[in-house]
Amino acid sequence: MAPRLTPLVASLPATVPFVGPETGERARGVPFRARLGANESVFGPSPKAIAAMAEAAAVAWRYGDPEAHDLRAAVAAHHGVAPENIMLGEGIDGLLGYLVRMLVTPGTPVVTSLGTYPTFNYHVTGYGGVLRAVPYNGDATDPLALATAARESGAPLVYLANPDNPMGGWHSAGMISALIAALPEDAVLCLDEAYADFAPPEAIPPIDVSEPRVIRMRTFSKAHGLAGARIGYAIGHADLIAAFDRVRNHFGLGVMAQAGALAALSDRRWLAEVVARVVEGRARLGEIAAARGLRALPSATNFVTIDCGRDGAFARRVLAGMIARGVFIRMPFVAPQDRCVRISVGRPAELAIVAQALPAALDEAERATRHA
Repeated sequence: MAPRLTPLVASLPATVPFVGPETGERARGVPFRARLGANESVFGPSPKAIAAMAEAAAVAWRYGDPEAHDLRAAVAAHHGVAPENIMLGEGIDGLLGYLVRMLVTPGTPVVTSLGTYPTFNYHVTGYGGVLRAVPYNGDATDPLALATAARESGAPLVYLANPDNPMGGWHSAGMISALIAALPEDAVLCLDEAYADFAPPEAIPPIDVSEPRVIRMRTFSKAHGLAGARIGYAIGHADLIAAFDRVRNHFGLGVMAQAGALAALSDRRWLAEVVARVVEGRARLGEIAAARGLRALPSATNFVTIDCGRDGAFARRVLAGMIARGVFIRMPFVAPQDRCVRISVGRPAELAIVAQALPAALDEAERATRHA
């Protein structure tokens, strides 16, 4: 007897926005030598965060504070806003799901960039929204085109990742301000700033929680190295933030995640060290690409997108070659950006593996292309 799914859910395909490296490892029967495809921080959490989570493990029999009071207050103080302007959630992914649930019903138009972070699309589709995807302009998202699409469609929700995933580039704070000014009065811009810790200061606009048309998303998954703890936060107008309490899972954040994030937030020295290592790693990946005549796109993230110089079919062969050599990486999904592969920054030993594997994967892809 089939489950009595709603018509909407019954109409949807079973989708995993990102296939995890564990799936590849099970298929191959061996672990990857370098896990550089999920934009995790291989440098790990702050030692202070590890100690705090270890201590919290002794009280893991408790539910986490449903208000995340201490962490919420600390995040608010860090950004110079009130706790009422902060909402904690199960990573940005979880918060995106709640935001979409709050603003989208079947048939609601939603504006995003074609080929950008697909989990947002997953949530929109899951609530019956209709995506209006704006193509990239070159290798960058097109903020003013997003605003135009919002005005034309009447969309209540617009999504922009800055810095961008999967291309790694960024827009200036001035461009983001121009986008906000061009939005309809009743639209909300979801500004995904998952990579803000790696970005130059000129890419991040000042926080203005009096602006009801903007909600900003941040995470502890990237620079703070807590991807496995699943904890992120939103910054926004108090009225919009308060609405999360109508739909969120109030016990979604465990005691260990809250303790780890609180300790990580206070360890500015560790954060600075990780960011410096990422800068070095991006430069090394650029050198590896240049050694084969390839171009590494400018990046304000903890990954580098490398232009393989041909088309998507060629890049997919390169990707397959890297996977076969034990290096887990990913690539953009949509043409023409799918001519690239994307490699997260690793430690020197992992980047040495990339330096060995990439030329071999390129040679193999070139031979396969000639004989195709």
